Amino acid sequence: MLDRLGWQQPKIPVITVAGTNGKGSVSAYCAAIMAAAGLRVGTFTSPHLRDYRERIRIHDRLVSAVELVAAFETIEAARGEVGLTFFEFNTLAALLVFDSAGLDAWVLEIGMGGRLDAVNVVDSDVAVVVSIGFDHQEYLGATLEAIAREKAGIFRRGRPALLGSREMPPIVEEMARSIGAPLKRLGAEFDYLREDTAWRFRGRLWDLPRLPAPALIGDAQYANAATAIAALEEISARLTIPAAAVAQGLREVRLAGRFQVIASAARDAPTWILDVAHNPAAARVLAGNLRGHPHGGRTLAVCGILSDKDAAGVVAELRDCVDAWWCVSTEGERGRGAAALADAVAALVSAPVEAAESISAGCTAALAYADTKDRILVFGSFHVVGPAIDWLESRDLLPPPALPEYTAAPRAPHVQG
Repeated sequence: MLDRLGWQQPKIPVITVAGTNGKGSVSAYCAAIMAAAGLRVGTFTSPHLRDYRERIRIHDRLVSAVELVAAFETIEAARGEVGLTFFEFNTLAALLVFDSAGLDAWVLEIGMGGRLDAVNVVDSDVAVVVSIGFDHQEYLGATLEAIAREKAGIFRRGRPALLGSREMPPIVEEMARSIGAPLKRLGAEFDYLREDTAWRFRGRLWDLPRLPAPALIGDAQYANAATAIAALEEISARLTIPAAAVAQGLREVRLAGRFQVIASAARDAPTWILDVAHNPAAARVLAGNLRGHPHGGRTLAVCGILSDKDAAGVVAELRDCVDAWWCVSTEGERGRGAAALADAVAALVSAPVEAAESISAGCTAALAYADTKDRILVFGSFHVVGPAIDWLESRDLLPPPALPEYTAAPRAPHVQG
């Protein structure tokens, strides 16, 4: 399809981001920091929470309907007899939109795995693997080594292979070395040090002291932020990214559904926490965040988990953190019914468990049960958090949206060298 479209590899810096968990955070940090440096960045992520256009961002905005439809029409006209999956069509649209947008850099999140992912058609300047955990085993393999091998498929000869975890399966390094991709590992070629309320990044080129805490909540976000900075360090010979922009991007980064805390303006209403954690590793991080942010009341969970996910593993990580559960149905071919999920949860926890027909019904029931000091945790899937945000908005429980940070007209790419 790319040959039919006459597409060529981008001439501006590209960062690809793979991993079981943390991809969205690392991509968001990269984009926010480059935006703070005055650069125009195209960001491709998946899945979306509420609006398909969230997947394709052109710096400070979602792709417009006009841009998206034009890309779709171009693809359809060239497709002929070629069959495309939803994600392949989606990726092609992103590449066409970015090509015509006059951008300075791209940040591309791998959808699943890496080696066979559609995004892997792009030869990136820096390939990041954030973490390795169990997810999508039916496609990627039943062992961590098999999953890691697939994710390491995004590495390229002579271009940095960046590892964002201290606990990578050895096969990741082995694959990077075998193809001649220079290794850049957290804890070796780059690292971070917490210093009271600030922290320090040290990499191959940059030494950045007194950085502000990442705006995204949780201890894991320091590693994610350091990984993003390490990736940006590798393209700094082509793009100007001052230290002040790194600090500003860390303060201003936003990412919905990642331990997103929504405090009601009313004093007599509970706090909401939204998190898309959908596998045991992500649930473990979520549990750590809940423990690290103690609350005066109970934690009430509205939970929906797809049928192809390890619900027992997710619940096991969180059962000691939750005082009552409302299990909700998820829709689609991979959906799981509320009653089936409630039975699975009840077998693992001692707290009360109820089934709710829908996400809105679960949120309504949890809110009715909650006291002023309680917090309501909505988690388990993008397919749960997105509709929950819709429900919160319909009841005026969301804060007003932030104003765009950057609205300048498109201009020529700002590339050095």
